[in-house]
Amino acid sequence: MPSYISKTPNWVTAAFIISVIITYVGCPENLQPEGKPTLQHVWYYGWITAVSTGFGVVPLIFTPTLNKYYIGVSNAIAAGMMIAASYSLIIEGLFFDEPDDSWEIVSPAIRTVVGVICGLVFIKWTKKFLDNNDDLTLGNLDIDRADAKKIMLIMLVMTVHSFSEGVGIGVSFGGQNGADLGMFISASLAVHNVPEGFAVAIVWLPRKVSKLTAAMMCILTSLPQPLMAVPAYMFVRYFIPILPVGLGFAGGAMAWVAFMELMIEAYEDTDAVTTGVVSVISLSFMLALQNALKGE
Repeated sequence: MPSYISKTPNWVTAAFIISVIITYVGCPENLQPEGKPTLQHVWYYGWITAVSTGFGVVPLIFTPTLNKYYIGVSNAIAAGMMIAASYSLIIEGLFFDEPDDSWEIVSPAIRTVVGVICGLVFIKWTKKFLDNNDDLTLGNLDIDRADAKKIMLIMLVMTVHSFSEGVGIGVSFGGQNGADLGMFISASLAVHNVPEGFAVAIVWLPRKVSKLTAAMMCILTSLPQPLMAVPAYMFVRYFIPILPVGLGFAGGAMAWVAFMELMIEAYEDTDAVTTGVVSVISLSFMLALQNALKGE
């Protein structure tokens, strides 16, 4: 039996099968909404953006093993991508402009800064909690405790980040041109989620888990997208004012992990030049992709 099958836990295989079934059964009869989008449309497009994160594993299918140096390079790549995502989230919050934003007294910039501070405090507290609990494990996966803590931190940050993206999907489907705008935003996020999935996958695979396990973990970090898209669409008026806070929160948390975890480990496994060059190239690629998706 191939090693990638033998190393895949049964619950991961079951989760994959369930995901395929949901993708097929949950698909609306008409993918293009006719008139006002239905809740099924909003949920399904959020679901597709989440599933697309799993495709971040594809480039790593051809790399069965990674030595210490290339693990460091992988961390530098992930750091660059997370810094780019953090920058984009914070900038989007600072210049947030929505006609239905009812919190005129508190500017979007202030709300974003508050979110960044909360995100930094939250992730710092989470890191302290993980450091004080040496018995934490990742189920029955064969991963040592130090790696488990790092993975938990990154998974948490990427999951928190997905909450604001889910709200963004739901909000985009509102309004007169909601059907077209919502589909465009969802498609853009789906493409954007592939390199983000890659950033998550390159943290998992050196720990000798299967490609399918890594893919399902990538998808797990994006599950808040369909879960938050529906309530955000239903109650768009109430979600818009808090979106800058969520963007800042996710941006602050991601920046902390990128600089204080991934960059440091990349430097320890490689050297300063390699870490700097690889992370800058990764960051530039991610920013270029985001600008291309926005048509800039």
